[in-house]
Amino acid sequence: MMDVTDRHFRRALRAVTRRTLLYTEMVTTAALLRGNCERHLAHDPCERPLALQLGGDDPGELAECARIAEDWGFAEVNLNVGCPSDRVQRGRFGACLMAHPQRVADCVEAMRRAVALPVTVKHRIGIDDRDRYEDMAHFVAVVSAAGADRFTVHARKAWLSGLSPKQNRTVPPLRYDDVYRLKAEFPHLEVELNGGVRSLDAAAAHLERVDAVMIGRAAQDDPYLFAEADRRFFGDPSPPPSREEVVERLLPYVAQQLAAGARLQHLARPLLGLFAGQPGARRWRRQLSEGAQDPRAGVEVLERALSDRRRWTA
Repeated sequence: MMDVTDRHFRRALRAVTRRTLLYTEMVTTAALLRGNCERHLAHDPCERPLALQLGGDDPGELAECARIAEDWGFAEVNLNVGCPSDRVQRGRFGACLMAHPQRVADCVEAMRRAVALPVTVKHRIGIDDRDRYEDMAHFVAVVSAAGADRFTVHARKAWLSGLSPKQNRTVPPLRYDDVYRLKAEFPHLEVELNGGVRSLDAAAAHLERVDAVMIGRAAQDDPYLFAEADRRFFGDPSPPPSREEVVERLLPYVAQQLAAGARLQHLARPLLGLFAGQPGARRWRRQLSEGAQDPRAGVEVLERALSDRRRWTA
């Protein structure tokens, strides 16, 4: 998710779940090939398994970026064919590529030839008036022939004009049945469902019909919802950490990043929703939001908020 799943967010989630697959923000091929790779790809091994999501439409450039991803230790390369933003459309990638399945297939084939990593595709139900199930099935049939390892389907169509990216995440209705049908009609393919999944119970229900589930915005709103994911879906016997333990696990990382020049405002942002649905959640969020505004703010803001919460909830 753009402006969300940066390395600070991923590090925070790794204090909650060790087994789920995490994703980077979408990185364009131009940013990697003509920009600062370190800025976009640097991560701690503890963030793994980690997938690199790429934006682009040039097979050669995507193949080169896939090789770079493999060298940097990523577990997967994912091609974004779902983002409907104007900026992405101007680059001729993202959701608008659903109108060009052979182009997507060429991109997937080039990446598959370049690396041993899984190459996956994230896409929508459809775009604009190309939103029949048959349109999506044709897209998947063409791209799967190129060897895509998984199709992650955001179960909404996207309007390429008339709706903002935010509206495209909520206004078009969810069409889970189309994703279920896709899996039923392409049983040999790995199909993952995305869109509107806000709990592990909902994920478990979908997993009766598809191979995998991606949770997006709900992770930003309530990162602790993943606390039981390792035990429930991966058979990990370790007890989940408490919310307070999550904060304690992150304090050394926060101190390290502050010493390297990061600002607490960015480091604390992934923790704003940690106590969502719990007594004192607003108080916690306010303390972090207000305390982190000061450019000189340090780890003591988190320590103070955690200590206050323990006193307040005792």
